[in-house]
Amino acid sequence: MMQTAAVTWTALDPILPELLLIGISALLVGCDLFIPRQRQVLPWLTVVGCTTALLLILGARPATAFGGMFLADGYAMVFKVICLGAVILTTLISEQFWRTVGARQGEYYSLLVFSLVGMLLMASAGDLMVLYLGLELMALPIYVLVGLHKRDQRTSEAAAKYFLMGAFASALLLFGMSLLYGLTGTTDIGRIAEAVTSMQVAANPALLAALGLLLAGLCFKVAVAPFHLWTPDVYEGAPTLVTALMSIGPKAAGFAIFGRILFYGLPDLQGHWGPILAVLALLTMAVGNITALCQHSLKRMLAYSSIAHAGYALLGLLAGTEEGMAATMVYLIVYLFMNLGAFAVLILLAVPGQCRESLDDCKGLATKHPVIAALMLVFLFSLTGIPPTGGFIGKFYLLKAAFAAGYPLTVVGAVLFSAISAFFYLRVVRLMYMSDADDPARLTCSSGMRVVLGVCLAGVLGLGLFPGSFLGWIVAALAGN
Repeated sequence: MMQTAAVTWTALDPILPELLLIGISALLVGCDLFIPRQRQVLPWLTVVGCTTALLLILGARPATAFGGMFLADGYAMVFKVICLGAVILTTLISEQFWRTVGARQGEYYSLLVFSLVGMLLMASAGDLMVLYLGLELMALPIYVLVGLHKRDQRTSEAAAKYFLMGAFASALLLFGMSLLYGLTGTTDIGRIAEAVTSMQVAANPALLAALGLLLAGLCFKVAVAPFHLWTPDVYEGAPTLVTALMSIGPKAAGFAIFGRILFYGLPDLQGHWGPILAVLALLTMAVGNITALCQHSLKRMLAYSSIAHAGYALLGLLAGTEEGMAATMVYLIVYLFMNLGAFAVLILLAVPGQCRESLDDCKGLATKHPVIAALMLVFLFSLTGIPPTGGFIGKFYLLKAAFAAGYPLTVVGAVLFSAISAFFYLRVVRLMYMSDADDPARLTCSSGMRVVLGVCLAGVLGLGLFPGSFLGWIVAALAGN
């Protein structure tokens, strides 16, 4: 007679941060219903809960749960830190944003934490079923968050478009997973790698078809061309706060499952997916950077910028080495600080009743608000890849890993497209410092906004001046697997 092992509290230790966040999200719903002054309570409860989860993750030892379906390893830890950092910093600027737009914010925090739980599950997925569960748990609250500001008609259109395209991408991903399960007889990512090793790939077109479907679904999740078409409209239509989160948290979680499937599940197919990712990276950088040149909306320009940076991050994955994976992780950490910092300044520019998302709204910012202009200058320099910012270091590690893996032409293309990006980033700098303001508005900066801008500035400059400490931490985390 088969016996099942009893589930003990100790066995749940690896998933304790996720359980804590689920409890926090439920508590946020209750506070929204029963606490009259919930506007002041909810953001700080969210920050405290996420910070506690972050400390638990940093202090935990590598472990597994549920028979290897959940992996609390060093790889997952790095991506979880990025996702938690994105949510914590986004939460700190949430109060100022919702106060400016004059919208109710109660359900926002609960949806934010539920989506975060999905991101963390994606990072720790050791099984295709857990991976898909985390993916949907992350995506469904984001669909709602995109359409949360009902007074803006653009948000409804963006939410509908994101939902329909997301469902289509999930179908492609599920189709690829089902083929992979049929070929290997397992959904465990480690066992899939063992099964694929014994196969003759060239004589098995179904395996290549599964790889193609998986790549298509994953490329949608991280906005890689040509699966990026939803990104500009959704990013522009969503509330700016949600756009800032989407450009970092879900993207980092998407790269987590990207690496988990390719790097750990299908390493023997690196000869097939490596060249494909090289082509996709070049195409993504070309589409993102060249199209951003034509934009007159700062928010839409940052959306195309986000597409381009997904192409840069692919350079580490296509290498198929631990050095490349570490480079992608470093770049995502840098991207967290520089992109969220730029979006924080964009939110800061808004005034009641006016979004101020145009490039012209940056005119003369240095004259009226020199500190804010200087911060934006640093973030834009980092996005361009100008030393001594973290953006330069991140791109250097990525190019080094791709070159070492035998993709010199891809590296040359990445350098050229990075040079093109300087035009539209530095155009904002020119408007801030070399143009007169049409109607200089008085800007207010909340305490949470000041903390976020300070942290982002420290992160961008710290990664640029002391990159070895961050890279060493990531390499140690990967080696601890």
